[in-house]
Amino acid sequence: MNAPKLIETPAPTGMHPDEWATRLELAACYRVFDHLGWTELIYNHITLRLPDSVSGDDKQFLINPFGLHYSEVTASNLVKINLQGEVLDGSRHPVNPAGFVLHATIHGGIEGAHCVMHTHTTAGVAVASLQGGLQQTNFYSAQLHGMLAYHDFEGITIHAEEGPRVIASIDKKPAVILRNHGLLSWGSSVPHAFAILWTLQRACEIQSATLAMGAPIEVPENVASKCTRDSLQFDPRHGAGRDVFNALVRQVDRIDASYKV
Repeated sequence: MNAPKLIETPAPTGMHPDEWATRLELAACYRVFDHLGWTELIYNHITLRLPDSVSGDDKQFLINPFGLHYSEVTASNLVKINLQGEVLDGSRHPVNPAGFVLHATIHGGIEGAHCVMHTHTTAGVAVASLQGGLQQTNFYSAQLHGMLAYHDFEGITIHAEEGPRVIASIDKKPAVILRNHGLLSWGSSVPHAFAILWTLQRACEIQSATLAMGAPIEVPENVASKCTRDSLQFDPRHGAGRDVFNALVRQVDRIDASYKV
């Protein structure tokens, strides 16, 4: 996995440049979520694996410091942990067990899950709590044909024994609805996971609005399948969301670039 090169800022003394680049991109993503209103006080998580040039064979990832709002997350205060939840960078900040268990399970159990995102947006939790979940009735849900998994609610995700069931439920599908809980995505990079989550979030928002007005129009299976094939935003050969993510980071930079410290 190559380190992201989105933002060029000198690494602190003693830190591998690839780790600093990874920290910068993830911190920028937290500010993007805040900009979009995808926050839940101090809860929820976006995690990103460190490149092999930093961690070697050990799977290490960065997670937000528990107790800070997304608007307070910076590159330097992100916490580096391993799959066992051990803090590796001497951070004084705690890690939320609910975030560690779920994200470590996916980082460790799914090949290619370098970035994992989880939200409790109103539209996302509403659809997750709806009998039948996400319907194939709009432009965005059609682009997720064959990409969506569900995991039944088992309570707050702090018990490691739930992990194998989470992996079995996901079955390599990158868009996930945690029933009665919220939305989740994973991908090969921050922009990739973001493109999937943004599409899932928009699909839920539009479904919520549609159901408030009346009965939706179903999108036929063959049309939805074609939509997913024709949507290039998830394809690494077409940037896998890089352009749209960079555009949002530029917006954040104009408002508040304090995440770079």
